[in-house]
Amino acid sequence: MQTRDIMPPLTAADRPAEPVVLVLGFFDGVHRGHQHVIAAGRAEAKRRGLRLALMTFDKHPAIVYGGADEASFTYLSPRKRKAQLMEQCGVDDYYIVHFTPEFAHLQPQAFVDQYLVGLNAAVVVAGFDYTYGKRDVANMALLPGYAQGRFEVVEVPELDDGGSKVSSTRIRQALASADVDAANQLLGYHYQTTGIVIHGEARGRTLGYPTANIQSGVQEEIPGIGIYTVRMFVNGKWQPGMASVGRNVTFGAGRNVTLEINLFDFTGDIYGAAVQVEWLHYLRGEVKFTGAEGLIKQLAQDEINSKAYLAKLN
Repeated sequence: MQTRDIMPPLTAADRPAEPVVLVLGFFDGVHRGHQHVIAAGRAEAKRRGLRLALMTFDKHPAIVYGGADEASFTYLSPRKRKAQLMEQCGVDDYYIVHFTPEFAHLQPQAFVDQYLVGLNAAVVVAGFDYTYGKRDVANMALLPGYAQGRFEVVEVPELDDGGSKVSSTRIRQALASADVDAANQLLGYHYQTTGIVIHGEARGRTLGYPTANIQSGVQEEIPGIGIYTVRMFVNGKWQPGMASVGRNVTFGAGRNVTLEINLFDFTGDIYGAAVQVEWLHYLRGEVKFTGAEGLIKQLAQDEINSKAYLAKLN
């Protein structure tokens, strides 16, 4: 997959030499609904013998149009992860347009003329609810008019799951409520985050369950408080384990939320290592125990339950 950052305005160097099928969307999470849209584009590209191109943006539209704070905004798929998922979806040319103020204020016809025609689109594919400006003047129903016969338009209907549209909003809500199982169902894959292994209180070692304390990326959506079955990619290998997102309430009130991961049958010094965390299954909520003995007993059961779940995946 070829990736190109576009700093508006689009230049001749950005334009593909040959016509492409161009898929449009922000695609945070690249969930099953997004995969549905990309698959429609891939089918068009295959049928016509063209490359599959996809155009997205460097920041979420909610930041540009909705007033969301860019510094604290979290993503289901930050830039690197999103690119990995796009490649898995079979995208050939991946365009990331930077949301400059000038670009954000483009009128619909100018957007079509400069970017869709500018990227040599023979066919433009997008979800039914895609907009390229204010919804009442920049929706999919109006796109063929702006196209003026220069490219075809394919509008992809919504993908339904359980009576509701598969959406990034539903996934965010599921993660916030610790329901990673529902989030994974909507994503079509196991949710992942990244981080760095940092020093913690080393309390887990005294309990017989040493943990890796993870400092997560500031713009990544972390699941809500709870105990989970996970895998962690470290030192070039996926290691099974269990994770705690919580405040360690057994050891005092008012503590910060931390992410700690106990890896099964693993030894080694990994402080400072960059890791990926794959969130597989929700085990239980955080519980305040009266002492270490109760916590150790529960951790033993969590390990049993995690290994049973992992065995079903293999």
